[in-house]
Amino acid sequence: MTIRIAIAQMTSGTAPAANAAVLADHVAAAAADGAAMLFTPEMSGMLDRNTARLFANARSEDEDVALAAVRKAAREAGIWVALGSLALRDARYPDRLVNRSLVIDDTGEIRARYDKMHLFDVEAAPGEYYRESASFVAGVGVSLAETPVGTLGLAICYDVRFPRLFDALSGAGAVVIALPAAFTRPTGRAHWHTLLRARAIETASFVIAAAQTGEHEDGRSTYGHSLVIDPWGDILLDADEAPGLHFAEIDLSRAEDVRRRIPVLQHRRDIAAP
Repeated sequence: MTIRIAIAQMTSGTAPAANAAVLADHVAAAAADGAAMLFTPEMSGMLDRNTARLFANARSEDEDVALAAVRKAAREAGIWVALGSLALRDARYPDRLVNRSLVIDDTGEIRARYDKMHLFDVEAAPGEYYRESASFVAGVGVSLAETPVGTLGLAICYDVRFPRLFDALSGAGAVVIALPAAFTRPTGRAHWHTLLRARAIETASFVIAAAQTGEHEDGRSTYGHSLVIDPWGDILLDADEAPGLHFAEIDLSRAEDVRRRIPVLQHRRDIAAP
């Protein structure tokens, strides 16, 4: 029941081709080191606050260079990839993009998609504003996939603040939840570890959070500290701030054991507002 996973902590830039090359290298290296599945951060293919440049470089799934590179690398290396997210064009939304997470199997096929449901429209620190809804459209509905790490539920970054999504994922059968992120430093220092441990504990699930880190070409700074957390809330991996590939071992029987001892999923009740 013990499975080796890899987590890519990245400092993605504004050029999709450069990020695609980094991703392909991580896929190959993760497989060579025995990982059954690789997890990458939010906006792995392009991280850019410049709206005009973001839209100019965004492509559809069929044309995105990062997605093509990861699918090819996964097929050649024989490894699954939870591609944290990409900024993609979708014909349904001509004026905005989607922030889409994709699960890719060891033949390069896409097994699941999830569009970020909760958009980051906040003041992260005094004078530090983000308006994700200006460029992206919110997704609708949960997404899961059967993978080498069991039933995997998908969430992205700001979603971590909304426990109902995680309740829905664990209620639908997820034993592992991926939360790729590009957390800001102010919110990361204050909330990152606490929120992720809470989501793992309350769902009795593994949480795998691959993160962006460091100083980016678009001027932002991200927190790093990619985490792997077990269903008891214990931190199995904290990648600190340096970019690179990290590994962890997860024992899926741990979720079964925790859920037997503290059956939170069985004890949930629907609570109506007054």
